Amino acid sequence: MRVVVVGAGISGLTLAYLLTSRRPDLDVTVLESDGRAGGKVWTEQVQGFLCEKGPNGFLDNKPKTLELCKSLGIEPVRSNENSKKRFIFSDGALKALPESPGSFIKSDLLSWGGKLRLAGELIAPKGPEDETVADFIIRRLGREALDKLIDPMCSGIYAGDPSVMSIRSCFPRIKELEQNYGSLIRALMKIKKERKAQRRASGNSGETTVSAAPGGTLTSFLNGAQVITDALAEKLGGKLQTGFAVQGLSRQDNTFQVHTAEKTFGADTVIFATPVYSSAQMLKDFDKELSQSLADIPYPHVAVVCFGYKKEQVSHPLNGFGFLIPHRERRRILGTLWDSSIFPNRAEEGHALLRTMTGGAKMPEMSDYGDEKIVSTVLDELRSIMGLKTDPEMVKVYRWHRAIPQYLLGHGTILERIDKRLQRHPGLYLTGNAYRGIGINDCVMNSYDLAEKILTKLARV
Repeated sequence: MRVVVVGAGISGLTLAYLLTSRRPDLDVTVLESDGRAGGKVWTEQVQGFLCEKGPNGFLDNKPKTLELCKSLGIEPVRSNENSKKRFIFSDGALKALPESPGSFIKSDLLSWGGKLRLAGELIAPKGPEDETVADFIIRRLGREALDKLIDPMCSGIYAGDPSVMSIRSCFPRIKELEQNYGSLIRALMKIKKERKAQRRASGNSGETTVSAAPGGTLTSFLNGAQVITDALAEKLGGKLQTGFAVQGLSRQDNTFQVHTAEKTFGADTVIFATPVYSSAQMLKDFDKELSQSLADIPYPHVAVVCFGYKKEQVSHPLNGFGFLIPHRERRRILGTLWDSSIFPNRAEEGHALLRTMTGGAKMPEMSDYGDEKIVSTVLDELRSIMGLKTDPEMVKVYRWHRAIPQYLLGHGTILERIDKRLQRHPGLYLTGNAYRGIGINDCVMNSYDLAEKILTKLARV
């Protein structure tokens, strides 16, 4: 049986590795248009600093990614205590996100009116099956919570705009708690009580914490996030072929024909693990309706700017994860991560690595800026926010013209259309971060699920 995986990002690499490790008899080929594997997982050494062009890690609360690491023989590194301290730039100053109910009451991040409004969450009505993130948060927690807390979170995760993002697709756990319990606060209280009872029954009297937000500790590797994609590529060996740009797909009898400029690959099963805009282009002559549905998922531009400094040149102690900025502050960056404060080996002793994101759904004009203007813009912002004393020793700009897929209101309907069209093409599959989760954990978990689905089907042949 011949299997072709198109795309060698974390999704395609994981899927191909799982298929080959579980069914060594399969003839698996991975085709990647770029000259390197890894997709948006991309780590680079620049003048003694370890820069991440894309994601800088994953949370350790999902077992499949850790299981994959163990299988590959690579050792994850968990972030230190600084990662638990996060800041919001609000009302012209950096303010620590409260880490407990007590610290939340004392915090000036929300006004007393905003804090009192949160109590109304207990009696807020249930919403429709799906709605925008903004509508959900305003109804349940109030406008101030949206503007000061949720808006920057949406920027940090999706570079997105909560006024058009789908709550069910972007934050399914939060919507699930509302639907099942009628209130987020009531849900957390009940779940905490149930877990406490379970711990007591098992003889464990430790502290129980429950949150509607994703749990776990941010995790990466000593040499950066790319360690995992490099390990997958190494395991695949000659099955991975870079520099092969797929131009289209056709079907002859019961066999798929995957067309590249160099040659055509025959396959019984084909998986497109590329960004949807690429998949849409490659499938436009094969299935126009499927291609159009894929093209309906948008991506905003994002630029990542890495600055390397000597620590004495930065006034802020950098004692945390970093900060995000609500759109209401009218700043020109989304936020900055202090990568060297949370992971080892990101900067040499006495130095600091700052990684800033700009652009996104609410600042599309940034895509027209040249690198020099982006750098000066970021530097101007960080000088006032963090007290930078000089220009950085190291500067590196990474541009993603189509960065993060946006799960807008109606995303679920798009997925239904895609699934319906795929039923017409047995043996054709789609995976990646544009469908059901954008993070490394989501991509790995979805690859595990798809591998199981494919292998179950092949077992019947």
